Amino acid sequence: QVQLVESGGGLVQAGASLRLSCAPSGRSFSDYAMGWFRQGPGKEREFVAAFGWSGVTTYYSDSVKGRFTISRDNVKNTMYLQMNSLKPEDTAVYYCAASSYYCAGSGCYVASHEYDYWGQGTQVTVSS
Repeated sequence: QVQLVESGGGLVQAGASLRLSCAPSGRSFSDYAMGWFRQGPGKEREFVAAFGWSGVTTYYSDSVKGRFTISRDNVKNTMYLQMNSLKPEDTAVYYCAASSYYCAGSGCYVASHEYDYWGQGTQVTVSS
């Protein structure tokens, strides 16, 4: 079993930055593909960004491309989501997820059903 713990959420103004962290306990994240999802009020959970199995290939949703950056620290066994130029529409609960599913190529790891483990979520609120 993998337990994922997110941190770093908060309340910020539009244009500000935040960095979210995700640390899996019990296993190394190098054993999984890892991703970030979010769920805004009254919305479906949506894909934000992910690492593939290689830990090198990255995937981003069009809505965050160029503003958000996914990264990882192998020594700290921690994944990050750097969020810049935040907008009110980025307001959501952000979830870290781990996938044991192998996929290569485009369109991988963008669907929630590809993930086996989920964190409890961290709230990000962006005021206008």
